[in-house]
Amino acid sequence: MKRQLFSLLFLLTIAVLTFAQSAKGGLAQAAPAEVGMSAKRLALLDAHIQKYIGEGTMPGGVFLIARKGKTVYYKNFGHTGLDKKDAYQKDNIFRLASMTKAVTTVSIMQLFEQGKLGLDDPIFYYIPGFAKTQVLDTFNPADSSYTTVPLERPVTIRHLLTHSSGISYGAFNPGKIQAIYEKNNANQFGLSHPTMTTAQMAEQIAKAPLIYQPGTQYMYGLNMEILGRIVEVVSGMPLNQYFKKNVFDPLGMDDTRFYLAKDKHDRIVPIYTYNKEKQMIMADKSSGIDPDYPMFADNNHYAGGGGLSGTTMDYAKFIQALCNGGSYNGVRILGRKTIDVMTSDQLIRQNENGKGFSQKPGLTYGLGFSLKTAAGQAINPKSPGTYEWGGAFNTKFFIDPAEELTFVGMTQIIPFVRPDFWDKLYAIIYGAIEE
Repeated sequence: MKRQLFSLLFLLTIAVLTFAQSAKGGLAQAAPAEVGMSAKRLALLDAHIQKYIGEGTMPGGVFLIARKGKTVYYKNFGHTGLDKKDAYQKDNIFRLASMTKAVTTVSIMQLFEQGKLGLDDPIFYYIPGFAKTQVLDTFNPADSSYTTVPLERPVTIRHLLTHSSGISYGAFNPGKIQAIYEKNNANQFGLSHPTMTTAQMAEQIAKAPLIYQPGTQYMYGLNMEILGRIVEVVSGMPLNQYFKKNVFDPLGMDDTRFYLAKDKHDRIVPIYTYNKEKQMIMADKSSGIDPDYPMFADNNHYAGGGGLSGTTMDYAKFIQALCNGGSYNGVRILGRKTIDVMTSDQLIRQNENGKGFSQKPGLTYGLGFSLKTAAGQAINPKSPGTYEWGGAFNTKFFIDPAEELTFVGMTQIIPFVRPDFWDKLYAIIYGAIEE
């Protein structure tokens, strides 16, 4: 009896340790055939990626594909420096930029399913400055002066999640919008900031006029920065701490943070760009972005739309949890029905009026993610219901629940001049599915 009890306890201990090790180490690996994919077809990715590196279009990076919760492709390519001495490593840390938005979205949806906020709540409930926000009417390019009109309806959390709030990115929109945001000292947000806290950033953005009436059209903007502040207000925690407690620690995302600890600085890769001759060069502050922002001292500024940096495997765990219906290795971060809401078409009317996410039928937007519907089946092989996004430094992810398929691709180059690289890569991935 004692021997049987000891054996049982031993097996339970091994099971617990295996579980913990799996959560810490990442997705389990499998031969492609085990999950219905062709190893021969997936091997075509190697030549595809090497081709663009060899042409001098991109420096390299790390790429991961998982099906049915298991990794079938996880490789690093190229070199992090122009001298080609140091190869990219799987544990390299990349600036996630707008892939941060998915984490902020999940955090908002966590609070939603706990009844702590409503998707159609006016955001002035949480950030009082937005009670006074107006909408742009006329603009004088001679001196950047403008006039405004009152809101027809308040900005809501749903408007922020769908980029239909009227809040823009000044830096991405040269001309009228950029001038207005510059005038309101709201043109320097999105990654980090040397002096303003998250709260101060949100109040500053509230001072700029909306570019259009809320809910009337899609325009990519600083919406997730505002949502990050709302997470802080509702939870009573700084955004970095909320992410750590409710997303990163449960999923074992130990290398994903707004500001990296010093012992991780040597793992973050440089950013590339192109010179006038279209040759790759290292980006520096003259490009308008300080590449060192992930290594800045933490000053309580957390950009919910672009401030995070992390590893490929960390992000793979995060999107695997979403693909699984909200849980990973027995830890639930979001409810299945909440994900159903998050991945439903939220811009039906705007798309019909030609003011939605895309002019292509079937490419639309959910809450925090772009979304493919059945009407878009002819566009690419991704299944209807696939949701995805990317980051400014040429990072990508997608989640295809129908195929139980996830993908993370990490490089660091801005601007990337060959978007066909990704389209062809996706075609190879889907061509490898056999059953």
